[in-house]
Amino acid sequence: MIPKRNLKRFLGKAIKQPGYALKVLKKRVEASLNYKLGVPAKVFPESITLFLTHQCNLRCRMCGQWGDKGVTRKFSVETAKEHLQPEELRRFIDEIADFRPSITLFGGEPLIYPDCTELIRYIKQKKLHCLMITNGSLLEARAEEIVKSGLDELNVSLDGALSLHDEIRGMPGLFDKIMRGLKQVEHYKEKEKKNKPLVNLQCTISKYNYLHLEELLGVAEEAKVDSLTFHNLIFLGNELIQKQKVFDELLSSKSCEWEGFVFNPEIDSDILFEKIEKIRAGRYRFNLDFYPNFSRSALKEYYNNPNYLPSEYSAHCLSPWIVAYVFPDGEVRPCLNFSYSFGNIHKRSFREIWFSDEAIKFRRTLKQNGLFPVCVRCTELYRY
Repeated sequence: MIPKRNLKRFLGKAIKQPGYALKVLKKRVEASLNYKLGVPAKVFPESITLFLTHQCNLRCRMCGQWGDKGVTRKFSVETAKEHLQPEELRRFIDEIADFRPSITLFGGEPLIYPDCTELIRYIKQKKLHCLMITNGSLLEARAEEIVKSGLDELNVSLDGALSLHDEIRGMPGLFDKIMRGLKQVEHYKEKEKKNKPLVNLQCTISKYNYLHLEELLGVAEEAKVDSLTFHNLIFLGNELIQKQKVFDELLSSKSCEWEGFVFNPEIDSDILFEKIEKIRAGRYRFNLDFYPNFSRSALKEYYNNPNYLPSEYSAHCLSPWIVAYVFPDGEVRPCLNFSYSFGNIHKRSFREIWFSDEAIKFRRTLKQNGLFPVCVRCTELYRY
């Protein structure tokens, strides 16, 4: 539902979006009851993520998709270019609008999708909450149309100041480009007399930047953002991938996308925790968060124990009861990194897919086992 360690994070968001927060809370209570009572699913999802495109204009070093070991690099040219047509997405939005899920636009880089802002306008015409996750490289040119589209939240990835961010993301001059884009968004919000989109900076903690996290505090102030979240790194050991194969066979599925996250984090958890405590001690105009929100001992376990299991969060995953992921080929999946499909929107309605035998099988298998081996460092595990 709302983990205790996430309560401050949830309340910070609720202050700025009270109606949306109330809807989220209601949905999560319902999903949590379904899970505890052993009901496969009797309520529609709180959120649907539309994976608009696999394509991205950056090669971020720690990215599981296009990074140093990213799995999307192995896709065929045809697969990498797959995307749903605008009319297909509009029909999908028409179908799901009555149960009012929030919509997240993701990729790859969603702003590469040609009709991205037109899709946002259509989502907002249906009065649905809409969030976009972007690398920020295309914001400057699209700022006016993004603000006018009615987008509720804009999550922008930023890993450091100046050359550090450029080095991690693989594009010289990117930091300055993002900052110009953020300032353009703020300019058009003032011009249009709008308080949205709320702008949230998202920093992935990695071996490249964990010694310099405090540099982003000044960046967040300068860009006048609404929040700054530091995300602990997603990574796995190969032994977890091997253990996962048992469940892949059980579900006639693959979790090969997780292979893009198999690497050594090379992070000193003690140094990182001291950084976190120093940053938390400050007072800021924007909301500040570390996610997952670990104690010192839990942080050490997370980064150093190959047999890690969460101790400060529940060791079970509610995500397949709460979230659906729609991929560029139309497949509806319970997770970004599993090939397992609940069904395809080209062949069945979303309602049929969400309550399908395939969906029930996945949820039952997950509940019986609490977690799959690869779940332990997935950020969705710590959200609900």
